[in-house]
Amino acid sequence: MLRLSGSNLSGHDVVKCIRQGWSVALDQAQLEKVSKARDLVVQLIRQGRPVYGINTGFGMLADTSISAHKVAELQRNLILSHSCGVGESFSCDVVRAMMILRANALMKGHSGVRPEVIELLVELVNKNVTPLIPSQGSVGASGDLVPLAHMSAVLLGEGEAYYEGRLYPGAEALKRAGLTPVTLEAKEGLALINGTQAMTAQGVLALYDSDILLKTADVSSSLTLEALCGIPAAFDERVHTVRSHRGQVATAANLRRLLAGSELVYGTEHEKVQDAYSLRCIPQVHGASKDAYGYVEGVLHTEINSVTDNPILFPEDGDVISAGNFHGQPVALALDFLGIALAEIGNIAERRIERLVNPQLSGLPPFLSEASGLNSGYMIIQYTAAALVSENKVLSHPASVDSIPTSANQEDHVSMGSISARKVLSILANVQNIVAIEILCACQGLEFRDRRKLAPATRAVYDLVRAHVPPLKNDRFLEPEIKVARNLVVSGKVLEAVAEIIGSAK
Repeated sequence: MLRLSGSNLSGHDVVKCIRQGWSVALDQAQLEKVSKARDLVVQLIRQGRPVYGINTGFGMLADTSISAHKVAELQRNLILSHSCGVGESFSCDVVRAMMILRANALMKGHSGVRPEVIELLVELVNKNVTPLIPSQGSVGASGDLVPLAHMSAVLLGEGEAYYEGRLYPGAEALKRAGLTPVTLEAKEGLALINGTQAMTAQGVLALYDSDILLKTADVSSSLTLEALCGIPAAFDERVHTVRSHRGQVATAANLRRLLAGSELVYGTEHEKVQDAYSLRCIPQVHGASKDAYGYVEGVLHTEINSVTDNPILFPEDGDVISAGNFHGQPVALALDFLGIALAEIGNIAERRIERLVNPQLSGLPPFLSEASGLNSGYMIIQYTAAALVSENKVLSHPASVDSIPTSANQEDHVSMGSISARKVLSILANVQNIVAIEILCACQGLEFRDRRKLAPATRAVYDLVRAHVPPLKNDRFLEPEIKVARNLVVSGKVLEAVAEIIGSAK
């Protein structure tokens, strides 16, 4: 069970909840704080005091007063008018993460919603009602308004949602799940959509899968080092101690553990004094990406346990402050950084792939084929990796350096964090494929080495791959084999194989 209190929520636990079918519960003590904030909203309405989003219009219309008997209609209109997204729909995983993260933010007790609104949001998760949410339309401030409006519309019985694998109108999906639509009251519509949960939902999913990918890249590079009989001196602990970046030190330690016992890299005479950068500088490049990952992890942990709507209520002081916690800049910068860090993993992996297939660099048969000429072998699989790397160079351009005014220039600087988030998921998928291709090529390269000399850890990965993909003797249809290898990467099975030998990677 995942229990939401507004504090100390782990992004990794959110992903596990979604993918492993955990149920979600609300901390009952914290719901009392939620109720106190709601009491303040009711008090403000009775006083007739003008407060943004409670009895005023929104955005540029903030100076328009709304009468007390119209505040509920105001909230409904807000959700309907903001449900104007376009493009492909978010995956069910992203949407479910959005709902969990928005519920957690509302549980902080500074948003002014009734507990039953949060309870219904969580029930959608528990009963597998998943709103259909277009992925385009958010500029990342005032939060992810458009996607969160599509999410919230289903709470009202509007929009569309999946239930048991079928798409229904929102009201029908709720009915089939045994749920009743809610009628929003003052402040509640604004509280539901003023937040960064679309970008952070994509961020926590990307972060979880990036953790697996970054560690797996160390494994794929170790296989390549053995296939190319690389020089292990570059991974000597003393070298990395005198520079001491955390990720670099951890990567070098991983490589030493992965290669321990290898007679292909240790205990053999090397013709060269030093290797090319794509082999020699694995700790420096992989390590820098791991350090970037650590930064992003810290930003997202802070964000998913924060109040990100507007205005913010402080019931203990009786104050309501209109500010800008909905602005997605911290997340936008972080996700752009993560995208760049992942793209670099793909860049250096593709260069190792080139060294494997190029006979002038590898000392192996051309394109890893015994009968090259008649067979192209792995010639074109490197093209695929190169294409993905090139695409990532475009995707890695930061979205967060852009802004465009909205709401008649009231909202004149926005984060574009939603675009950063969508891009990082695309980059992640590309690099997963690139690392899978490196594993395929490295294992094929090992067909021309004495595999009795493999390290125990890399031998376990070789055996895992060969249980699914046979050695390449003659040209064959390769696309399904890339999918198989990618699944071994994404599922964590490659890491599990080495963990049985050396323990968990760092």
